[in-house]
Amino acid sequence: MTGIFATAPGKIILFGEHAVVYGYPAIAVPVNQVRAKVLILPIPANKPDEVYIEAPDIHLNSHLNQLAFKDPLRIVIEEVQNILRLSYLPPMRIRITSTIPVAAGLGSGAAVSVALARALANYLGHPLPDETICQIAFRAEHSYHGTPSGIDNTVITYNQPLFFQKGKPYELLGVEKPFFIVIGNTGIASPTGEVVAEVRKNREQNPEKYNALFEKIGQIVLYARKMIEHGNVVDLGSMLTENHCLLKEMGVSCKELDVLVETAIHAGAYGAKLSGGGKGGNMIALASSERLPQITQALRDAGATMVITTEIR
Repeated sequence: MTGIFATAPGKIILFGEHAVVYGYPAIAVPVNQVRAKVLILPIPANKPDEVYIEAPDIHLNSHLNQLAFKDPLRIVIEEVQNILRLSYLPPMRIRITSTIPVAAGLGSGAAVSVALARALANYLGHPLPDETICQIAFRAEHSYHGTPSGIDNTVITYNQPLFFQKGKPYELLGVEKPFFIVIGNTGIASPTGEVVAEVRKNREQNPEKYNALFEKIGQIVLYARKMIEHGNVVDLGSMLTENHCLLKEMGVSCKELDVLVETAIHAGAYGAKLSGGGKGGNMIALASSERLPQITQALRDAGATMVITTEIR
């Protein structure tokens, strides 16, 4: 058998992070400029169940059985094996690479899980439907983030802009007028699981404050959906900035994120906010095509370690 290859995009949350964990809606879009890639090659001379995993980006070179039981890679592989009801796996070498920054709010873990599940199922001769791939990746997300909302694995699996609410069917978004998003990386790892746990603790201590913040964010998401579907880019930008202010009040921003947000707005962005868990990772800015060069350069000058421009359509 020849090698089998699969890939999956990154993602950004436009609106609704943190509130989405508690059942409020969120909007997310794929980012195809960065991707996770999985290549599976046979090892004919080896015995069954000899599965080797190489992930040079994280300096991993290990036999499957040497991985911890809660390791996300092991979870994905064993989930596929169980779904296909295979008593053993053929010998293989799995090579995982990714251009998605880790701990940056771009869905690195979910993208690897989706690409790995797809590649393995295809390699075994039983391609799985998107719904099943999404469920497998969600189980792995628990190992990454503790209490994931499910938004990362969903938008990455289906690779389309979507409106997401935990416990409800996802809805694909119709984008009336394409718009540009500039993503600026602070260079600081965003410990999503830790930040989510911190927000949960703070909410338990002050439920009135945090429930009010979540409610306001939920209302912004509903309004932003209408703006996307009606092509109102200017008002959509102001919603980004308003969402960022609420996330700051929640305590999940940081000085570096705030600097990039302010820089993007001063350079002509319609609006900007942090994206993802916060305390590092990325900010996003909504921009016209004419202002993209100025905003991109301004973010680099302000210390962004990576700047990506993506068109949402």
